Amino acid sequence: MPLTPGQSEEIERLRAESTQTRRATVPALEEILYEAIPVLDHGFVRVVDYMGDDGAVVQAARVSYGRGTRQVREDAGLIRYLLRHRHTTPFEMCEIKLHVKLPIFVARQWIRHRTANVNEYSARYSVLDREFYLPAPEQLAAQSTANRQGRGDVLQGDEARDVLEVLKADATRAFDHYEAMLNEDAEGGRLVEDRVGLARELARINLPLSAYTQWYWKVDLHNFMHFLALRADSHAQYEIRVYADAMISVLERWVPATFAAFRDYRLDAAELSGPAVAVVRRLLAGEAVEPGSSGLAPREWRELMQLLGREA
Repeated sequence: MPLTPGQSEEIERLRAESTQTRRATVPALEEILYEAIPVLDHGFVRVVDYMGDDGAVVQAARVSYGRGTRQVREDAGLIRYLLRHRHTTPFEMCEIKLHVKLPIFVARQWIRHRTANVNEYSARYSVLDREFYLPAPEQLAAQSTANRQGRGDVLQGDEARDVLEVLKADATRAFDHYEAMLNEDAEGGRLVEDRVGLARELARINLPLSAYTQWYWKVDLHNFMHFLALRADSHAQYEIRVYADAMISVLERWVPATFAAFRDYRLDAAELSGPAVAVVRRLLAGEAVEPGSSGLAPREWRELMQLLGREA
């Protein structure tokens, strides 16, 4: 269950409230404000606040204070120009704040993006819920033989069942010991026996990376898109990629014109090196280019051929 009863009640209360404002709002994003988008087995992403919209990007680029009589397509055209030519500062004028629940090993990857403001749930002060990530059977894959960071073929049969049992048993035992060391009621913080428990900051150290944590993550639109371009990529680890996929749906609701440009110039685009561009020009000229004479390393040659839909 991604949300506790208390969290669900809080979300219902917040969504029942309405506040008048003179600031720009986005109806499509307001529709899902505070709602939790489920991710993985116990995780979620939810929008808790935002500032700005597509118009704020245009306003910052033109340094104007009025939208005047400009048409929507003119604003969309400017946004596409800005993104295409990597004029990033206008996109920094918009911000979004997310509440995210995620496994600790995903959080350690996520925090590598050092361009956001983060405040994480503290296991020094609070007791962690007994929740840990267990991969779905279709995600249990062997180590890739071609990529030290990637996955290979999916495990089958008894091998897959054995791995799941080990993951579940180890995490369960770690949480059993965690709660025993704390010796306190997880909800009320009361000692359950006439015995002093271990400090929370020490009891947590034996928990697995599969345990869930939570944080508030605030980021500007430029760095939000940079995060998504990297983490929604097919080469990203599955467990962080599904969070990126959920946030892409948020981006589309929030700034549709910016999202369309982002999709065309980042998500669905490809960047070529100088030597790769030279190879493409030679191919367009009708020249039969071979790997040895291409000036590309073997891996770059294979990637280019795959991009062009040719056999490597």
